[in-house]
Amino acid sequence: MVRIDRINELLKQRKWSRRKLEIESNLGLGTISRWNKFNPTTSSIKKVADVLGVSTAYLTGDSDYMSEQDAVIAKWTEEQKEGLSDEVRRIEAGIRIPVLGEVPCGIPNTAIELVDENSEWEEISEKLARTGNFFGLQVKGDSMSPRIQEGDVLIVKQQEDAENGDIVIAKVNGDDACCKRLLKYKDGITLQSLNPIYDPMYFSNADILNKPVKIIGKVVENRQKF
Repeated sequence: MVRIDRINELLKQRKWSRRKLEIESNLGLGTISRWNKFNPTTSSIKKVADVLGVSTAYLTGDSDYMSEQDAVIAKWTEEQKEGLSDEVRRIEAGIRIPVLGEVPCGIPNTAIELVDENSEWEEISEKLARTGNFFGLQVKGDSMSPRIQEGDVLIVKQQEDAENGDIVIAKVNGDDACCKRLLKYKDGITLQSLNPIYDPMYFSNADILNKPVKIIGKVVENRQKF
């Protein structure tokens, strides 16, 4: 069996719906809800565990630790923890991701650049990296202030859709890109600035297809530079 309560708590932390998790895990509609009555396959549990960044043992209730690494560290003595603290920090620092270029927080503009020898890099934890593909973008402009300021580096999870209210990176007219809050409606979407002096950008369902308008990632972290 699967601990549905643990899945629900992880979803709450991410502000995800069950359907969002099913899509990210490549599972059918209503699969997770059926786990209240039917045992899931091992492969399905692993898919969900990988997306949520936890061990399958945590989801099945066989372990109270979210990852195998957490379980191992919990059994170390204080002396071992102190001696291996540098290695633990290295593991947590984990993965480097490229900062691809600048993304305007204002009027859409060509933004996404290829990685080259002059590119900057940011680090994310190995645990976060296991949940998908990530890249960094440096902010230009003030339409997302005061929450997001010019010069900040956004950590972006690559994905083609997002939940209502998420901060996203969107491409408009094929090549232009911008950082906005996504608001969804039955007949279209709005890309909303946080700075009220900027007008919202509304796109009908026809606009989304014809311009086109595409979500290329969800902002999961903002790293401010001082």
